[in-house]
Amino acid sequence: MRLVTRISVNTLCALALAGLAACGTDSPKETGPFADQSGPEVVNKALDKTNGVKSLRIGLDLTTPDGRIKADFASSLGGDCTGTMSMGGEGRMDVVKTGDTVYTKFDEALLREQSKGEPKEDVDAAVELLAGRWTESKASDPDTKDSIEFCDLKGLLKEFEASDNAAKKEGPTKVAGTPALRLTEKEGKETYTIDVAAEGAPYILRVTSRGGEEPMTMNLSDFDVPVVAEKPAAKDIVDLEQ
Repeated sequence: MRLVTRISVNTLCALALAGLAACGTDSPKETGPFADQSGPEVVNKALDKTNGVKSLRIGLDLTTPDGRIKADFASSLGGDCTGTMSMGGEGRMDVVKTGDTVYTKFDEALLREQSKGEPKEDVDAAVELLAGRWTESKASDPDTKDSIEFCDLKGLLKEFEASDNAAKKEGPTKVAGTPALRLTEKEGKETYTIDVAAEGAPYILRVTSRGGEEPMTMNLSDFDVPVVAEKPAAKDIVDLEQ
């Protein structure tokens, strides 16, 4: 994740969930749907449930030495995906993946940021041609794979495997209005917080990491909600071959 244009889903989830093997003990008695379960039992149940979805939405706010990364993607096991990403606070990229075809759109700020060091004439020409317009490519193209890491839901869910043995219950909380149980774990200087839905299915709603070199917040939502990925209008797509 040092290069802001290349984010590995597996690496992201490994960072978010790495704390689920640290030390901890359960807090005193509490009420609610998880009252008779230990912290690790709650987390493992939530991991199993989250791992079984066919689609979800992931929101990421991550700070790296190279800058801040924010992303918001809805992905499905069927391959359809839509999302946005901003990197280093400079500009925005939009992505639509439908089947094996990927449509990507950059705004002017991101194009100029990613073209630093290039001749001004070339940068201006690229901005005039591409800013605010979609480009079309194949998902298998090497240059495209970097922009659709968050569309690989199968790869993302591989990290949600039940293996916790130490989560500590902290008490009730809410995530976007949904009642949840908060659990924490520590690994070295980092503290991980895991919020598990306390109403309905026990999905993982949020994972945060604080105290390390790359603090982050990852929100999960829209579990099993169909992903609608539509091809942009033809007039808004740049034909790069021409």
